[in-house]
Amino acid sequence: MFICAGKSEQFDFAVPVGIGLIEVTMNLTKLCLSQKPEFLLFVGSAGSYGEKKIFDIVESKTACNIENSFFNAGAYTPLDNMISTAEDVSRETIINSSNYITTDESVAKHYLSKNIHLENMEYFAVLKVAEAFGIPATGIFIVTNYCNKNAHKDFMDNHKEAMERLTTYIKESK
Repeated sequence: MFICAGKSEQFDFAVPVGIGLIEVTMNLTKLCLSQKPEFLLFVGSAGSYGEKKIFDIVESKTACNIENSFFNAGAYTPLDNMISTAEDVSRETIINSSNYITTDESVAKHYLSKNIHLENMEYFAVLKVAEAFGIPATGIFIVTNYCNKNAHKDFMDNHKEAMERLTTYIKESK
């Protein structure tokens, strides 16, 4: 089953499950309880911490949930904040999920130092729900912006073309 965030990121081939960690957790859980998909493929946009370029398309089976304050010792978590369905995590592009968009380039460099290259608000929740239901899952992302002070403007400027490119990629990959 193809799933996506929804609202401005809807695809004719994907079921929208919500924006951010909480909406996705609630809505995808309901979906899994009522339909129990055999496989989940999440499609959406992502911001780059610097190495991935605008309109790069990346497939990943690994996500984490790290807040920016972690890098200045302003926070910690007792939770396991990484999940992967990959056989070899060392080859994965790790996607960070938070309900906040990174706009500080200096913080973005900290993510890169941990081999975390992209951020998408929903993906960690997708993988956690999939794990809870024993459903294999993966994600396909297109880069719309860099995680810097222009993140929102660049996202808005690139979003339409990114969705068209991602749709073409998915339909040609079937």
